[in-house]
Amino acid sequence: MAKKRILWQLFPTYLLITFTAIFAVGGYALNSLRDFYYDRTEADLMARARLVEIQVWNSSPSLAPQKLRALSRELGKATDTRITIIDIAGRVLGDSHEDPLRMSDHSDRPEFKPALEGGVGTSIRFSNTLGERMMYLAIPLNFEGNIKGVIRASIPVTFIDRELRSIEIKIAIAGLIVAFFAAGISLLVSRRISRPIEKMRSVAESISRGELGEKLSVESDSIEISALADSLNKMVAQLDERIRTITDQRNESEAVLSSMVEGVLAVDSQERFLSMNLAASKLIGIDLEEAEGRPIHEVVRNPDLLKFVSQTIKGSENAETNLAIGGENEKYLQAHGAILHDSHGNAVGAVIVLNDITRIRRLETIRRDFVANVSHELKTPITLIKGFVETLLEGAMNNPEEAERFLKIISGHADRMNSIIEDLLSLSRLELDPGQSKVVLEEMGIKNVLESAIRDCEVKASKVNSSIHLICDEDIRVPINPPLFSQAIINLLDNALKYSEPESNIEVKASKENSEVLIAVQDWGSGIDSIHLPRLFERFYRVDQARSRKLGGTGLGLAIVKHITQAHRGKVSVKSTLGKGSCFSIHLPID
Repeated sequence: MAKKRILWQLFPTYLLITFTAIFAVGGYALNSLRDFYYDRTEADLMARARLVEIQVWNSSPSLAPQKLRALSRELGKATDTRITIIDIAGRVLGDSHEDPLRMSDHSDRPEFKPALEGGVGTSIRFSNTLGERMMYLAIPLNFEGNIKGVIRASIPVTFIDRELRSIEIKIAIAGLIVAFFAAGISLLVSRRISRPIEKMRSVAESISRGELGEKLSVESDSIEISALADSLNKMVAQLDERIRTITDQRNESEAVLSSMVEGVLAVDSQERFLSMNLAASKLIGIDLEEAEGRPIHEVVRNPDLLKFVSQTIKGSENAETNLAIGGENEKYLQAHGAILHDSHGNAVGAVIVLNDITRIRRLETIRRDFVANVSHELKTPITLIKGFVETLLEGAMNNPEEAERFLKIISGHADRMNSIIEDLLSLSRLELDPGQSKVVLEEMGIKNVLESAIRDCEVKASKVNSSIHLICDEDIRVPINPPLFSQAIINLLDNALKYSEPESNIEVKASKENSEVLIAVQDWGSGIDSIHLPRLFERFYRVDQARSRKLGGTGLGLAIVKHITQAHRGKVSVKSTLGKGSCFSIHLPID
C-alpha cells in the first residue's frame, strides 16, 4: 500500500466530510421544500375541490351532464384549476379543459379509487390531455350519506419543479462557496496538524543521522503534539548525553588500549575477531582492518596461539601460557586469557592479553652467557694461579729460579684478572641509565683528543714497527668527554695493532658527513669473517679465542667502545673483509 503524507490524509478527509455534509443538508432541504410545496398544493386543491362540491349540490343535485360541464368550465376558469366531475362508474360528467364526451373512462385513475371509497385520492403524473405533469386530488361527492361520484381538482406542478430547480442552483452555488472556504479552513487545519508532525519527522531523521544538536520547537495548540515535542526534545537530550558518555568511555578505552604496550585482542564464541589494539597487531603481525570480523584462523598462522584461544573460549577459568611467534626475528609472548561475558553473565567470547617478554628472555640469555663467560674467563687464571701456588708450596719455592718464574706467571694472571675486573667496572659505569649517567660532554676540537690517543699507543706500535697516521681537519668540533672518548679510540687502535702484521700501517680519519662526525680506524690486517660481525660488540665475544687470550685480550674492549659511543649519543659500526683488514667507525651527532 502506497504511503502518503499526513497532510494528504487529513485534507481529503476533511473535504469529503465537508462535501458529504453539504450534499446531505442540501438534499434534505430540497426534499423538505418539495414536500412542503406538494403539501401546500394538495391543501389548496382540497379547498378548491370542497368549494366545487358545494357548487355542484347547489346547481345540479341530479348531476345533469350539461349543467356539470358548464359549472366545471366556469369554476376552472375562475380558479385557474382543472375541475373534473366523474360519476361512480368512472364516466366523466364535466371537465373544465376538455369535452367529457371525448374523454376516456377514468375508473382506472389512481386518485379515483380512494375517493370512491370515501377517502381522498392524490397522484402526480404526466397528463396526456394537457401535455404536462399535474397533481391530482379527488374527493367523494356525497349526497345524503351516499357517494354519487367524484370531484377531481388538478393543477400543473411544473412551477414547483422550476422553483425547486432554482433553489437547487442557489443551494449548489452556496454549497460551492461554503466548500471553497471549508477547503481552505481544512487545508489550514491539516497543515497546522501536519506541520509539527513533519518537523518532528525531520528532527527524527536528523537524530538517525547522529545530528543531535537541533532542538525541536513546535507551535501548536494541541496538548498531545506539544507533549510529544517535549518528550522528543527530552529524548534527544538524554540520547545526546548517553552517546557522549559512551563516546567518551570508548575514546578512553581506545586511548588506554592504544597506549598499552601489552597486546589485547577479543574474539567471540565463534572465534571471530571483535577488536584488537595496535600493540596486538604488531606482536602477531596482522592488519587491524583486515582482521576485524574475520575468524582468527584465517589471519593468524601460529598454531599455539590458535590452540590457546580455543582453550580459553571452551574453558571456565582464566588461562595462561608462553608462546613463540615469528621466524628469524622470533618473539616470546606471555599470553593471559579470560572469558568475555555479556550484560546477562553469559559467555560470549574471550579476551587475550599478550605481553612481549622477548627482551626479558634475551636478557636472561645474555645474563646466562655473561655469567658463563665471566666464570670461564676468571676460571683459567684462577686455576693457573692456584696450580702454581700449590707447586710453590710443595717445594718449588726453595728453588729461587723456579719460584721467580712461577711468581711472574702468577703476577701475569693476576694482572689479567684485574684487567677483566676493570673492564667490567667500566662497562657497569657506562651502562647506567641516562638519568643516572655522570658523563659530561663539552664541545671541543677532536683532533687533539685523537692525537693524544695515538701517542698513548705509539709505544705498543713501535714494538712491532707499525705506524699510526691521522687525517683530521683542525675545525672539526663535536661534544665529547675527552677521557672516555680517548679510551674508545685507544681500544680500537689496540685491536688494530693486535690483529695486524708487524710493520703495518694504521689509519685514523675524522671527517664531517651530513649531520655527524665520522671517526674511522682502518687496518689492513687479518680481517673478520662476515658471520662474526653482528655479534662483534658483545661482551667476551672473540673471533679467535686462542689468539685473543694469547695477545692478552679480555673480550670486553669492543663492548666498552660501543657503550662509550652510546654515552656520546652516537653509534659504532664495522666493515671488514677476511684477509684484507677492518674499518671500525664511530658516528657522533653534531648538535
